[in-house]
Amino acid sequence: MVTQVERDDTTWHTCEACGLMFDIEDEAKEHEKRCNSDEPNYIQ
Repeated sequence: MVTQVERDDTTWHTCEACGLMFDIEDEAKEHEKRCNSDEPNYIQ
């Protein structure tokens, strides 16, 4: 599930599985479909 967070006067859409944040909700939803939350392959 994608959640919304207000930070720095911007609305971010966060993947609940891994915590990655997107400024576009559709991108967050697409990411979540493919998310492997066991071990993210990016640096937070």
